[in-house]
Amino acid sequence: MSENKDIYAQTKSQMRLSERVVAALPGFKGYREKEMRRESDKLIRNHLYLKLSNIKDNIRGIFQKITDRRYMDVLPDMDRLTAKIDRVTEKINHASYGYSGFFDIIKIKEENLDNMITFDTQIIDYINALTVTVDAFKAQLITNDYNNLKEKIQTVTDRLEALEVVFDKRNEVMLGVKQ
Repeated sequence: MSENKDIYAQTKSQMRLSERVVAALPGFKGYREKEMRRESDKLIRNHLYLKLSNIKDNIRGIFQKITDRRYMDVLPDMDRLTAKIDRVTEKINHASYGYSGFFDIIKIKEENLDNMITFDTQIIDYINALTVTVDAFKAQLITNDYNNLKEKIQTVTDRLEALEVVFDKRNEVMLGVKQ
């Protein structure tokens, strides 16, 4: 919780003098506060996207090693895993920032934006678990240990699916349905 407040506080503290003056205008302050919350969340999700991009590169390297060794029975599984990591990475990269139009019935409130920041910060735990799993798989292949490939691929796939299931609940958090 404090980590997301730190990102928001850091964003707020980096405002230029002209931005602070404009932010003090009646009616504009709330707008600017929401905007800073969205920018803070964008920073977090960019971090998540970069971590997932590194995982994706490692998965492609694993796929290449398996292909070079001609383990044809697991290639379809690796192909599905590669497609899934691409989809999840882009889903996180292009997720909504919490905007709602002026005439929209459902408005995104500040506390829901704060919950969204907290939620996205917690996604880091899932990505870290996925990183550990992929790194262990890669290390196994580096030592020329190609045993239990199907199980290893399934473990990575399970972690990735867990990440996606949790991330899919983000809209509910943003709308204030869940916390």
